[in-house]
Amino acid sequence: MKKNTYTIPLALVFSLFFLWAISSNLLPTMIRQLMKTCELNTFEASFTETAYWLAYFIFPIPIAMFMKRYSYKAGIIFGLVLAAVGGLLFFPAAILKEYWAYLCIFFIIATGMCFLETAANPYVTVLGTPETASRRLNLAQSFNGLGAFIAAMFLSKLILSGSHYTRETLPVDYPGGWQAYIQLETDAMKLPYLILALLLLAIAFVFIFSKLPKIGDEDEKVPIDKKEKLIDFGVLKHSHLRWGVIAQFFYNGGQTAINSLFLVYCCTYAGLPEDTATTFFGLYMLAFLLGRWIGTGLMVKFRPQDMLLLYALMNILLCGVVMIYGGMIGLYAMLAISFFMSIMYPTQFSLALKGLGDQTKSGSAFLVMAIVGNACLPQLTAYFMHAHEHIYYVAYCVPMICFVFCAYYGWKGYKVID
Repeated sequence: MKKNTYTIPLALVFSLFFLWAISSNLLPTMIRQLMKTCELNTFEASFTETAYWLAYFIFPIPIAMFMKRYSYKAGIIFGLVLAAVGGLLFFPAAILKEYWAYLCIFFIIATGMCFLETAANPYVTVLGTPETASRRLNLAQSFNGLGAFIAAMFLSKLILSGSHYTRETLPVDYPGGWQAYIQLETDAMKLPYLILALLLLAIAFVFIFSKLPKIGDEDEKVPIDKKEKLIDFGVLKHSHLRWGVIAQFFYNGGQTAINSLFLVYCCTYAGLPEDTATTFFGLYMLAFLLGRWIGTGLMVKFRPQDMLLLYALMNILLCGVVMIYGGMIGLYAMLAISFFMSIMYPTQFSLALKGLGDQTKSGSAFLVMAIVGNACLPQLTAYFMHAHEHIYYVAYCVPMICFVFCAYYGWKGYKVID
């Protein structure tokens, strides 16, 4: 397929970045909401992230095997439908009102989104010239930033009511008492996920009737060896991929540690009401979106690895500001952190896949598996925050250390030497 015919396939794949951003960036809001409905503390609620991101560790290799056996398109359609089913499960979960049920739902949704991410990232890198792969993936990821902004600024306000009562603080004249309050807060979670499920099914329908180009080892001209490996562990012999996997593990963990606890930080430690906190969360994601757009433009003149190094160093400094000052100063520093985090994931992803050829799917699977950093590092941050509430801000040493690994990858780790 010629370059000028890639426009429509790329546009369709770009929509996937938008969809999984909505899903993953609703998690900070859900953490805050589940603290109410399931009566959880910060550390307990942080396992919402674990349930979601654990799927990214378990399934990338099976997904890569599935797509190697069938196609990127088949993987995308299956992932869209599976995630939609997960979204619709919020209706029976609202009847159960059990934390374990929500954790199962998040795991199902994440599995579907994992199909999309395992397919979409490498697909974007190969639909065009290798020289512009980082720029193209950053452009695609800007739609991820748009989805994050919509989830934070608008969908979060559909969920969070602005009231946060406990059994002790609930007004005695509240209509229906505690059970009525919990049911109201539980029902608020259903509408955003219904919207997401319907959108996922609509996009799946479009993909079913769309023609996507076959690339690399999907090309009909390439003979299929029945003994060919469905997943190639030999791809890890490439040092720039190994370091890319490590950098992605720490980047994802650091980013999610800040994202997932942002609303908790705003409401509990900066003393903001929920409606103001969600507005700040929207601004936080807007900074991320602007960072993606500006970063994509700057890559026309600057090398991606140089920008990665600079942005990582800036975030190390800004995490230090949060650790020293906390409060509102720390909150404003986090807005800047969001801007400088913006290009890290797609830049590291594209640099790690450079020159892998027909090992690209396997390399992509390992890079997506690195998202398991989201399933453990945010919990470590939440533990420090919960266990030492009087010095909560020191918990941000965890994301600071994470950005050190990103800086190293932009300095030396990205180099293709084997």
